[in-house]
Amino acid sequence: MKVIHYIPTIDRNWGGTTAYMQLLANELGKLTELHIFTHASENPVAIQNCQIHNLPSWKHWRAMKQEFKQQIKAIQPDVFHVNGCWTPGCALTQKWAQEMGIKVVLTPHGMLEPWILERHYWTRKVPALLLYQKAAVRNADYLHATADSEKVNLQKLGYNNRIEVISNGIEVENIALKKDWKRKKRILFLSRIHVKKGIEFLLEATALLKDKLEDYVIEIAGEGDKEYIAQLKQKAKELQIESLVLFCGGVYGDQKWKLFQEADVFILPTFSENFGIVVAEALACGTPVITTKGTPWEDLETTHCGWWTEIGTQPTADALSKFLQLSVEVLEAMGRKGRELVEEKYSSRKMAKEMTELYHKVCTKK
Repeated sequence: MKVIHYIPTIDRNWGGTTAYMQLLANELGKLTELHIFTHASENPVAIQNCQIHNLPSWKHWRAMKQEFKQQIKAIQPDVFHVNGCWTPGCALTQKWAQEMGIKVVLTPHGMLEPWILERHYWTRKVPALLLYQKAAVRNADYLHATADSEKVNLQKLGYNNRIEVISNGIEVENIALKKDWKRKKRILFLSRIHVKKGIEFLLEATALLKDKLEDYVIEIAGEGDKEYIAQLKQKAKELQIESLVLFCGGVYGDQKWKLFQEADVFILPTFSENFGIVVAEALACGTPVITTKGTPWEDLETTHCGWWTEIGTQPTADALSKFLQLSVEVLEAMGRKGRELVEEKYSSRKMAKEMTELYHKVCTKK
């Protein structure tokens, strides 16, 4: 089977979508002939087991269309898989593929979740929906959701009810479990620095618990808009917690895994995630997790490997307070349960197998 994935960028700064593509391709490329259509960027990640094709920018759509059609004719794919919404390139490539008679799967990657839809609704979302996005969702042969909660929200939109749920996965067998759970007094946030991620809740919760966290370091790792990072640093100063908070910048490779393994707890106080690969990565390292009901990680509560909270400052502070009261033995038990959870449910090999099954279903759909 020949499969093409379109993703607007594979730049390392693009966050979870790039990480998803990197992880999926490594296993999917063993099961299919895999091609990735994207656009050139400053810091592209390395992706294995596939051929990468850089198209002209969608701003030069005539040149992009010409190159796209030439590549399609040369590859003759069975399925065209679009990753993302709101970027015109996603809708254009889907439209061109379907005009050429190719089946299309669309993965919104959480970009149709309520919190995302509400942001800039009248100025950006409504024009995009009217021009291309609503039609793209409606016309896709299948939508791919990464969690049951995302499927429910897609169904509520009423655009397209052909939805398959396949969880994201990570290469858990390549991730080392931490060796001990003795408190190192390090609390870690690691993700893209963006207003969606709820970092301000973490800062405010830290201020509320300042006395209890006196010897701790709150590590905030990731890249993002420089102005927003400056605002967060100013907020930490105003809350008089700047001595507790360390902004680490972007971390990759061994440095990233070292942060996960040395953290006592990982926290993602986000407004909205369709999955949250960093949650799975922390769990694979044996680090308990605090995240919100803006993510699909109810498993944290049911398997007792973390806290699944409401969104906001006080719920974040409450979860941190509970974490601070735990013994090393309890933290270790939570960490080992988290590792087991990821091994059983969230491996990239399982994700690739299920994705291939979806492609076969799409190809036999009339």
